[in-house]
Amino acid sequence: MIKEELAVDTNKIDAKLCAKMFLTGAKNLEAKKEWINELNVFPVPDGDTGTNMTMTIMSAAKEVSELEEISMQKLAKAISSGSLRGARGNSGVILSQLFRGFTKVIAEVEWIDTEILAEALTKAVETAYKAVMKPKEGTILTVAKGAAEKAQELAETIKDMSIFISEVIAEAEYVLSQTPEMLPVLKEAGVVDSGGQGLLEVMKGAYDAFLGKELNYGIEFGKPKKKPQLEVSYQEETDIKFGYCTEFIVNLEDTYDDQDEMEFKSFLNSIGDSIVLVSDDEIVKVHVHTNDPGLALQRALTYGSLSRIKIDNMREEHQEKLIKDAERLAAEQAKQMPRKEVGFICVSVGEGMGEIFESLGADYLIEGGQTMNPSTQDVLEAIDHVNADHIFIFPNNKNIILAANQAKVLTKDKNIFVVPTKTVPQGITAMIAYVMEKSPEENEKIMLEEIAHVKTGQITYAVRDTKIDDKEIHKDDIMGLGDHSLLAVGTELEEVALNTVKAMVDEDTELISIYYGKDTKESDAASLAEKIEEIYPDCEIELQNGGQPIYYYVISAE
Repeated sequence: MIKEELAVDTNKIDAKLCAKMFLTGAKNLEAKKEWINELNVFPVPDGDTGTNMTMTIMSAAKEVSELEEISMQKLAKAISSGSLRGARGNSGVILSQLFRGFTKVIAEVEWIDTEILAEALTKAVETAYKAVMKPKEGTILTVAKGAAEKAQELAETIKDMSIFISEVIAEAEYVLSQTPEMLPVLKEAGVVDSGGQGLLEVMKGAYDAFLGKELNYGIEFGKPKKKPQLEVSYQEETDIKFGYCTEFIVNLEDTYDDQDEMEFKSFLNSIGDSIVLVSDDEIVKVHVHTNDPGLALQRALTYGSLSRIKIDNMREEHQEKLIKDAERLAAEQAKQMPRKEVGFICVSVGEGMGEIFESLGADYLIEGGQTMNPSTQDVLEAIDHVNADHIFIFPNNKNIILAANQAKVLTKDKNIFVVPTKTVPQGITAMIAYVMEKSPEENEKIMLEEIAHVKTGQITYAVRDTKIDDKEIHKDDIMGLGDHSLLAVGTELEEVALNTVKAMVDEDTELISIYYGKDTKESDAASLAEKIEEIYPDCEIELQNGGQPIYYYVISAE
């Protein structure tokens, strides 16, 4: 009888186990995210696939962990909704679409066997491929497809889930190893596809949970959806007598009796309030609000060593709350204003870039760009803030376009136009091209035509040795990255910038725009602009303070 029950357990996955597998897969991905980031083909200091995939799946993990009752239907909704809204970057959006397709199948069942799992994996792949306009093999999609095809092949003959999952993962691992053969750029850089590696880590983590491995990933079910917070009125900031919420644990090393506890508590009362002091034979847990946390820590050190020290500035937290309240109020007031016909949302990075977009009429700026791709939810919130019938969104980064399109699909009360700008210069050109007298549809067409003429070069540094486009790159070299390839590499910033411009300019070029970053001196940028003007006297040269991080220069030719 026991053997029969075990056989059933190994052949099926119920909702509770499925949830545990998902959460463990999410945490395994999170644990490996920095390594996955380093698999970026271009050795730039903003490799972000691991981060984007992690933030996407953890958005879903948060919703799953908050479920008080686990059913397959509720679990499927939490995974799909959470990952859809939390999706960041192309890899994150594709991952969310894989989950969306997968959950469509499992939402209809009470438990999963090998045939259902194979069907769910197949549906996941179908959904993800449909979401990508031009699917490219050698990516996360290929790894997912390989796993799904293997699952379909095995489903009818293998019923033992442990064997089945193991074989599917082995196939996914093999397909991942072949991605460099499918994409020459991966082979030249000596890496496998980072998105595919991320998916594999999710699968491996889920399998560990299925096998019952004891893994402490720190996610539990039934957590409250919102942490209760003390509401503070606007005049209460001046009433915060003691500004630092101080918490720590004393690991007792000397004798600590009731008299010591009484004296310690009396001392804390003399320097603060809101005191909680709990002790046992080995530790003392302390909480106090005070203006001088150092005094509390110094006194505590007389009893033993300290650990888990946490000090929060309550006045600062209050200021943050006031700012958020003001932002909410501004958003509500914007909604009450007469509705505009057309609005503009731009993804921007750097104070200077933001000022340029605002001067061109941007209604809302999403802080993001290459180093931190905004999520679908971030774009939805931006759409909610802009009170207009028709809204143009400029992602200004190829890794944000899918998230913007996903937000468009989820928006029902406004007409959204996602202009697929891949760089900030393209976004600026698109906004300049807007003609007020024309319809949104006509303007979209004009913008698409204009951005096709914009070439962009971005100057940054290498974080590792590699080889790209037959160019040897060494750590800390300066690189000029073009729209589709590496344009220049060297050790001197100005020389690389000039060579990058040389690779971009042709006989049709009329305008060269230079946006210098926050780590570039204005005098150096002016010197570069002068030299470019000397070399290309027939072109108009514009120099702007972009203020962007990581990239010394963003240069466009059109």
